[in-house]
Amino acid sequence: MKIIQVVGLANSGKTTFIKDLIPALSTRGKVAVIKHLGDHEFFLEGGKDTTGFFEAGAAISAGVDSHKSILAIRNNSLDDLLALFHHMGMDFAVLEGFKKRDFPKIVIGDLSIDRCVLQNPEIQEVISSLHLFEDFADKK
Repeated sequence: MKIIQVVGLANSGKTTFIKDLIPALSTRGKVAVIKHLGDHEFFLEGGKDTTGFFEAGAAISAGVDSHKSILAIRNNSLDDLLALFHHMGMDFAVLEGFKKRDFPKIVIGDLSIDRCVLQNPEIQEVISSLHLFEDFADKK
């Protein structure tokens, strides 16, 4: 599983870039995305059974409808999520943010940061440069 990290300052266009990158990567395999929420928290919808299960202490609470599954996972370790995606057979894990992590990075905007391999690239440039990104190595 290739780890493709996308970083940049707030409102630099990271999310838009990733939304454009996903279809191109999807022609080459399964894509998972992890967004670093930074200073804000994601809130589970109140009054729902899956939220109640999570609030009651479940390590993982899942809901399945006719189109998708949702998971609330108590563990917030990026490494554990990458391992989960790897074991689920994902071919690509796209990370939005996590600037302090030491992966090769795509930088959107003018941010100066270590391990930048592409800055403000076109989608096709990323696809032709996939060899620059690390493969996940499960440490467990």
